[in-house]
Amino acid sequence: MQLSRTGVGRGVVESKVTSSGLFRHPFRRARTTLTYLAVATMGTDADRVTYRRIVNKAHAQVRSTAGSPVAYSAFDPNLQLWVAACLYKGFEDTQRAFLHSRPERHYQEAAIFGTMLQVRPDMWPADRAAFEAYWNEAISELRLDDEVRRYLTAIIDLEFLPPWIGRPFRRFHRFMTTGFLTEPFREQMGLRWTPSDQRRFDALVRGIGSVVRRLPARLRRFPYNLCLWDLRRRPGLRTAVAHQ
Repeated sequence: MQLSRTGVGRGVVESKVTSSGLFRHPFRRARTTLTYLAVATMGTDADRVTYRRIVNKAHAQVRSTAGSPVAYSAFDPNLQLWVAACLYKGFEDTQRAFLHSRPERHYQEAAIFGTMLQVRPDMWPADRAAFEAYWNEAISELRLDDEVRRYLTAIIDLEFLPPWIGRPFRRFHRFMTTGFLTEPFREQMGLRWTPSDQRRFDALVRGIGSVVRRLPARLRRFPYNLCLWDLRRRPGLRTAVAHQ
């Protein structure tokens, strides 16, 4: 969903940050993303200061060039607001699907997905109704170019993983990804979805949810709790950041 916004999509596709690129370093990239979510939702203020500086250092390299089809910068608070909105939407959809909870209770707290970086608190829509208005307006303007679509298709098909890992799970990953996307995103991606697919998806989600709801809290929070522990166990990281 994030990359459907042109500036975000081009920023990722054209990124010069090779140290954590998904197709070069998939496991490192996964750790980086999961740690951001863990720090935002479960971390302390000190954790957030540390990780903000780490992310900002990488984001400083993500900006458009003269050859880019659109102008963008990873420090653009409007683009970051869209990314934060997508993160909240994903949280909301999975909480409802698997836990049957009311994720809107945590709506105001979700502002941290953006305010941890350059999004001002007043930019986060005031309530869930305001968020819905922002979301509907934003998705009405989605435009995926061919290069970004190819990049996303490769992610859906797990092409960033070694074949012995990616191939066995490719169909399942494509099915679950398509199921969680709403129609504007499916249409932009050219993903086929039928009423029969929806029934299978609903049944699968109910089955997974029945297991997840029975798990201890520590297991439900995995791997985010592991990523947070990993960040905190690296004292050299905090020291390096503190001296920047």
